[in-house]
Amino acid sequence: MTETTTGAAPRTPEIRLASGFLQSLRRDLFTDALAYRPLMPLRVDSPLIRRLPQRIRREAAFAPHAVVIVVALFVVFNGGRGDGFESPLRILVFGLMAATPVVMTLVRPVGAFWAELAVIAVLASLNGGGTLWPWSPGSFFAHLAVLTIVAIRTGPRVAGWMWAVNTGAGVALSVLLGRGHSVGTMPMVFLSALILLAVSVRHIRTTAAQEVSAQQEVTAVERDRRTLLEERTTIARELHDVVAHHMSVVAIQAEAAPYRVENPPPELEAAFVTIRENAVAALTELRRVLGVVRSADYEAPDAPQPTLASLDGLLGNVREAGMTVEKTVTGSVRELPQGVELSAYRIVQEALSNTLRHAPGAAAEVEVSYVLGGVGVRIVNGAGTGHVRPSPGAGHGITGMRERVAMLEGEMTAGSTADGGYEVAVFIPVRNRPAEDAA
Repeated sequence: MTETTTGAAPRTPEIRLASGFLQSLRRDLFTDALAYRPLMPLRVDSPLIRRLPQRIRREAAFAPHAVVIVVALFVVFNGGRGDGFESPLRILVFGLMAATPVVMTLVRPVGAFWAELAVIAVLASLNGGGTLWPWSPGSFFAHLAVLTIVAIRTGPRVAGWMWAVNTGAGVALSVLLGRGHSVGTMPMVFLSALILLAVSVRHIRTTAAQEVSAQQEVTAVERDRRTLLEERTTIARELHDVVAHHMSVVAIQAEAAPYRVENPPPELEAAFVTIRENAVAALTELRRVLGVVRSADYEAPDAPQPTLASLDGLLGNVREAGMTVEKTVTGSVRELPQGVELSAYRIVQEALSNTLRHAPGAAAEVEVSYVLGGVGVRIVNGAGTGHVRPSPGAGHGITGMRERVAMLEGEMTAGSTADGGYEVAVFIPVRNRPAEDAA
């Protein structure tokens, strides 16, 4: 969309281009010209610093500062030397004047450039002429040093503006001070152009290398993410082909089994109904997990996650499978954070599943203890007494429980009991809420 102003003629492309140049000049050399921008030390892990002995790496990080100080000291003792500057006191005073902008480059680089131009104007007015007028040999070197340091610290665009202003200042000094000659202007313009061009090329190459490195890092991250997603998709496909298929068969057979028996007893029908419900619930959970595995952007369904309040349903399900289990709750029952509730529920679920698989026919006890600092969960079962052969396991259930507890900074112990059973004891800390602390 183009904005138009009633009664005003549209600006020509030339005017817009000139306005853009002036805005860039003002932004680069005038806006916050005296802003405090200290020169930062080199990184200790940079390629150059890493090659140095360990004991001097920290000091070597300040090598750029040392170089600037050495240049400033050189200017102090040589900045006033040259045509018309023969008194030692004048040499020292004018050397200090020329070196001040060099030191300023450490903290205020753009301001140092303007300060250097002011110093050159003062020294040119006091200098009667010479082979490099309006510069003396020492101030000529100081001016090139300031241009170089400021260009390194700012960038190619500022370097271009400095060269243009520097050229205009040299011509203006020759005209305004009326010396009739400016023999030093052309050497300054030529040498400053070469130096600023070299600095700009280096800056552009460094910036391009950093952008390429950053792009390579992003590409590597995306490639790793894509590889991980492909692996997760493969795992999800295998799980679906193996587990989901068999669970679907179990659900279908459980639903059809009562119709294959003439006059089945109610207990048998109830058992098959429970088997089918468990299979369907397992399929639902499996689909949710596979959705998480397949996609990094998967959103979990809005269905509530199980909590400790849902333990009665879990224990009832286990009892219908033929296992005797009792629950004991101690302490003041209260609502806990969702992550704690879900983890405690899953731990109880996994422990009871392990009992069904590895100790068929054994009774189990579930104890939930609400204490001030958190919640404790204990699941203990006796030795298996049934005639069903135990199912082999890979130990992933205990590992999963330990991972849940470690994620919540809790503690867990698991091991065999004296009577041949097994015990899992977990404590999950819960921090007090601010309202409770205030009370």
